[in-house]
Amino acid sequence: MITFVDRVELHVAAGNGGHGCASVHREKFKPLGGPDGGNGGRGGDVILTVDQSVTTLLDYHHSPHRKATNGKPGEGGFRAGKEGQDLVLPVPDGTVVLDKAGNVLADLVGHGTSYIAAQGGRGGLGNAALASARRKAPGFALLGEPGDLQDVVLELKTVADVALVGYPSAGKSSLISVLSAAKPKIADYPFTTLVPNLGVVTAGSTVYTVADVPGLIPGASQGKGLGLEFLRHVERCSVLVHVLDTATLESDRDPVSDLDVIEEELKQYGGLGNRPRIVVLNKIDVPDGKDLADMVRPDLEARGYRVFEVSAVAHLGLKELSYALGDLVGRARAAKPKEEATRIVIRPKAVDEAGFTVTREDDGLFRVRGEKPERWVRQTDFNNDEAVGYLADRLNRLGVEDKLMKAGARSGDGVAIGPEDNAVVFDWEPSVTAGAEMLGRRGEDHRLEALRPAAQRRREHQAERDEAQQDFDDFEPF
Repeated sequence: MITFVDRVELHVAAGNGGHGCASVHREKFKPLGGPDGGNGGRGGDVILTVDQSVTTLLDYHHSPHRKATNGKPGEGGFRAGKEGQDLVLPVPDGTVVLDKAGNVLADLVGHGTSYIAAQGGRGGLGNAALASARRKAPGFALLGEPGDLQDVVLELKTVADVALVGYPSAGKSSLISVLSAAKPKIADYPFTTLVPNLGVVTAGSTVYTVADVPGLIPGASQGKGLGLEFLRHVERCSVLVHVLDTATLESDRDPVSDLDVIEEELKQYGGLGNRPRIVVLNKIDVPDGKDLADMVRPDLEARGYRVFEVSAVAHLGLKELSYALGDLVGRARAAKPKEEATRIVIRPKAVDEAGFTVTREDDGLFRVRGEKPERWVRQTDFNNDEAVGYLADRLNRLGVEDKLMKAGARSGDGVAIGPEDNAVVFDWEPSVTAGAEMLGRRGEDHRLEALRPAAQRRREHQAERDEAQQDFDDFEPF
């Protein structure tokens, strides 16, 4: 049964924005109460947040599809729709978020650090928000935007101060079990350790964490054995400890050659050359192990390594080792730059930036790409002529029509707004109302120019009186 997962592919979907409401206030003695449609609610975001109580990505291995809630549509009476609830996904400390191409999107280290993996769609405006002096009673509202759909890869890189590396069955699990309160599985066969184990060690006033990394073999950096899957857990450690077996039963192995093999794998993996190293000669409780440790120690010290002879079984040399590791960890912590408060960087766009592009494709189609045009298209109800006219008016004010003319577009040419897989295509007719001719100029409704019934009746009565007076004035008696 799988109990530890350090790499998953997660499919997240943010909530859709709620549609705006097209409504007119209706009340006795108020025949023209005006628009009162509320805005739609924003869709919920999908947020990844570091939680110290979470140590594995197992939940997302079993349930890789996650979705936030949608925003509610607006209602009449100026009632805005309820916003969708954000979906907060807890992840372990040290989780790296990547896209499917392997590009790093976020490195989540530290409790509470968060990243928005999928942005919720904004809610559509109701007709009350769309009303203006020229468009007093819009008969349409904007649709809510769909939420983002993202596929991200989560990789867990263990956050620890010390990493124990070495061949399988070198005694790493035994060593972490006696240095700390960790209880890893221990057995006398290779690859007993299948997942990294963490332990907390106290050495005087220094408290640090130790990670027992699964055993490495030649070729681990190229994917052999379990090395490639777990070498990532060494990246964040400040100190590397080579645990060398002085009592191995394999005739072609010895502590020095084991050290050379592991160092070569670390070099091939990359990024670990500047970490301080300590060599631990384990299993000196075995008579042959003690003799071999005495033989190879001068050679290792000549290479510049600090060497400690220990026995996890007999509890020999552990105190000296723990204090030496605590000293190295303390130096590494002191050398780290102080963390500064995150700066909020504001990069405003240039005021003269068009914000969209117009390109002519090989088949003669003109394609419009840009954040605003594509968003406006998504929010338009194409079953409503007035909404289509409003869209045409916005695009014209943005300058899309001028750019199309400069790009060589002519009446009847095909124009697509959006990407190839999800675009709105239409035949371009310059300076037309895009199917809303009965509304007059784009986005306007000349039904609004009609007089109110009471005023209309007064004018009709006045016209009748004027006509009667004119007849009276023109009357000539016999």
